[in-house]
Amino acid sequence: MTKSKAFIEPLDRIAIGLMLLLSVLIGLIILQGDVVTARVRDFTWQNQQIGAEDNSFTLTFSRPMEIKSVEDNLKIEPPLAGKFSWAGRRMVYTLVTPAPYGTNYKVQLQGAKDKFAEEEGKNRVIQPFIGSFRTRDRVILYIGTNQEEQGRLVLYNLTQEQKRILTPKDLIVMDFESFPDGEKILFSARAAKNEDLLSAQLYTVTTGVSGKSGQQAPGGKVDLTLDSKDYQNLKFDLSPDGQTIVIQRGNKTNPGDFGLWFMPATSDGSAEKATPKRLKSQPGGDFMVTPDSKAVAVAQGQGAAILPLQGDASKPLDFLPQFGLVQAFSKDGSQAAMVKFNTDYTRDLFLVTNQGVQKQLLKTTGSILSCQFDIASPTLYCLLTQLVSKEQYIEQPYVVAIDLKTGQQKPLLVLPPDQRNVQMSLSADGLGLLFDQVVPQTNPTTSLPTNTLKTDDGDVIATSSLWLMPLLPIADAATVEIRPEQLPLAGFHPRWLP
Repeated sequence: MTKSKAFIEPLDRIAIGLMLLLSVLIGLIILQGDVVTARVRDFTWQNQQIGAEDNSFTLTFSRPMEIKSVEDNLKIEPPLAGKFSWAGRRMVYTLVTPAPYGTNYKVQLQGAKDKFAEEEGKNRVIQPFIGSFRTRDRVILYIGTNQEEQGRLVLYNLTQEQKRILTPKDLIVMDFESFPDGEKILFSARAAKNEDLLSAQLYTVTTGVSGKSGQQAPGGKVDLTLDSKDYQNLKFDLSPDGQTIVIQRGNKTNPGDFGLWFMPATSDGSAEKATPKRLKSQPGGDFMVTPDSKAVAVAQGQGAAILPLQGDASKPLDFLPQFGLVQAFSKDGSQAAMVKFNTDYTRDLFLVTNQGVQKQLLKTTGSILSCQFDIASPTLYCLLTQLVSKEQYIEQPYVVAIDLKTGQQKPLLVLPPDQRNVQMSLSADGLGLLFDQVVPQTNPTTSLPTNTLKTDDGDVIATSSLWLMPLLPIADAATVEIRPEQLPLAGFHPRWLP
């Protein structure tokens, strides 16, 4: 009994000593109050590469914060206008307009106060925070016209001033569209040795550009997506979510077998896994997949029909008999730019909303070639023509910016007459407009090589230049003269990478 008691007593003394020490420490902490310094626990864009679709970031704090002190002390360099919203310890900053591409940004927060410290009259501030993110490079794509690049898809990084040819010499690219992440391109092309313009097959090619995944695949990997053995592939459109391809096809042996087909846009290039299906509806003309990627707008009969991609397409979701063509949809699908063809051969451009509003924007004696909504502002950019000679039917192309709130029109650029083949593309951040100027051969020889490039009107292309026009809000553009800049590139059909 004596031995056991002697053995236990030292342990008891140690335990009692530790308890007394911990009690003293706890007491000191209670007397001093809460001294944990507030800090930023998470920044959702930290070291991330963002695009135009990324419109807000979140800061999560370790403690409740005094809201005004955070909002007053948050700094973004270069500045990005935005709005604050709060949910407990989480602060969300939503950008007013997309962040300009090709830019590195720094986010700093210091001097913000702890909410409880402020209530207790203490001046306890947040641990200084510095975060960083960047936007995607400014990258364009085009079909080359010089000897080495002729008919090939070319990528040019404006930010890094680097060029990359994506497709091989044995393919003549005819049209292309980028997947939403910019990592791949869907394109139609014919063999360089094949003169048949209707022999185009669909392919994908990697760009070598890092998208949302952050993984940079090698550029120039080409995969066949859809062949042209039994059907001619005339036109195609890629859904905004990059999951579905809609193709206008015609049976090679039966001209009456003509219509729209759709298929999944496979990511592994396995053509046998992606089988196109017929869209059971009446044949139509120009078409465009809707922003929700669930339907297709097609010129059909005397109007424009909205057909579901899944289900019975013979029963349109909507039909607009007064309009013959859908030129563009806004990103959220709430608005569309539609063309009305008049009996006096003029054309009207209308803004049509999902609330039933139909607002006439302009009338032209020429053509409405293309339109694009700016996601950064309520502006519609359109490439139009005006008839300048009825006898020879010469059209003058020009670019106009339309303020959708006021209806104000601002002509931005007038191009040389009779250049109907000009094409334009609006950058994802709304800060630049690309367009081409094709120079046709005046006296083409009767025997042309099979790899000859031609416009949509069948003119043989001698060469073509690319131009970049910086853009400003309409109000600012009225006082500042903007001039386009010719790029040191020879090509046509320019497009911005998302």
